[in-house]
Amino acid sequence: MTKNNTLFAIGLITSLFFIWGLALNLNPVLIPHLKKACQLTTFQSSFVDFAAYIAYFLFPIPAAQFMKKFGYKGGIILGLLLVSTGMLLFYPAAGIRNYGFFLLALFITFSGSAFLETAANPYISVLGDPNTAARRINLAQSFNGLASVTAGIVGSRFILSGITLSATQEAAMTAPQLKAYLDKEASSVQMPFLIIGLGVLIIALLIFRTPLPLIVEEGEGTGELEKKSLFERIGDLLHEKELMAGVFAQFFYVGAQACVFGFFVLFAERVALMDEKSASVFLIAGSVCFMVGRFVGTMLMKVISAVKLLAIYSFINIILIALAVILQGKLPVYALLGIDFFMSIMFPTIFSLSIRGLGNKTKEGSSLVIMAIVGGAICALGFGLIADHSNIQLAYLIPGFCFLYVFIYAFKRIKTTEVVLSAAH
Repeated sequence: MTKNNTLFAIGLITSLFFIWGLALNLNPVLIPHLKKACQLTTFQSSFVDFAAYIAYFLFPIPAAQFMKKFGYKGGIILGLLLVSTGMLLFYPAAGIRNYGFFLLALFITFSGSAFLETAANPYISVLGDPNTAARRINLAQSFNGLASVTAGIVGSRFILSGITLSATQEAAMTAPQLKAYLDKEASSVQMPFLIIGLGVLIIALLIFRTPLPLIVEEGEGTGELEKKSLFERIGDLLHEKELMAGVFAQFFYVGAQACVFGFFVLFAERVALMDEKSASVFLIAGSVCFMVGRFVGTMLMKVISAVKLLAIYSFINIILIALAVILQGKLPVYALLGIDFFMSIMFPTIFSLSIRGLGNKTKEGSSLVIMAIVGGAICALGFGLIADHSNIQLAYLIPGFCFLYVFIYAFKRIKTTEVVLSAAH
């Protein structure tokens, strides 16, 4: 495989990070939007994140098995087709304004994303010098940050109307008037998701027609692993201490991300008393912070080890969570913007640390790390319950605990981890 072919492959796979990033980062818009259009409680609206993240728990192992037979490219194409199908289903879901249908569309979309992440994260990690894997995956994940900015703009411009009725205003409406208002709110997702779904379908066709380098991990195809059943292979992975430590760290990190991003608009509305449109502008600003954090983090990894930077960033976020919980007015919202910046490097860094040195176990090891994304589903439900029964600021103690776990994970590995990404590499 020539250097040009490798660079082209890296560029093509990097584009996938934008696709699932766009899908995932529309959730912070969908949570307040569907809460309004389908008349939901905060807990009920948290099932938007649950439907997305539970797919990551169910599909990574099937995705890894699929890729063992059909390769990374096959997994990527199937993932793109599922993402496209899920997004296209938003059109009929909005037409009948059925929350269950919306959740089904989200589940299918993120089943595809689970395939994409299970394929693209390890693919780009092994596609090049292993010493620069963490830096390479952080650079690719930077386009996930770009997707979060794009999602915020799409949500603010085309989905969120800025019109939120009070209980008194709703009560004053006749049944036909209220239905017309709610139907109009729901319909605003139809065209954006239709366009994105068709765009993803076109990318799937392009990748189908494009040759990608075949990556075979060390020892794969020798028959050594094939002699063992799936359960035996998974059992072997459970004894990989660094892999399992990374799985738990990823569980808690994604739990924190789901809470911070997913409920950002509701937080700004309730704590800073912003209207929906103003809150969405701050959501976009948070996405910009996240994207910039990815690029800055990637550059810092030339002089600071990835695990040390992970420890520093998670410690800062613990402090920022405390400020978001105790401060009043707009200051807590600014604290969340800082959290967006400092959590930017966490997912790709934990991922690369987790699968480092797995060799022929990389595909299935990666699937376990992707399964840990279910942390977003669990933590989002807990967040919704606390927000409904207490207040939304107190609910942010959940991501605070999550960042504490990530800090402990990183701090323990500062001296023992050999991942040192210096400028000399």
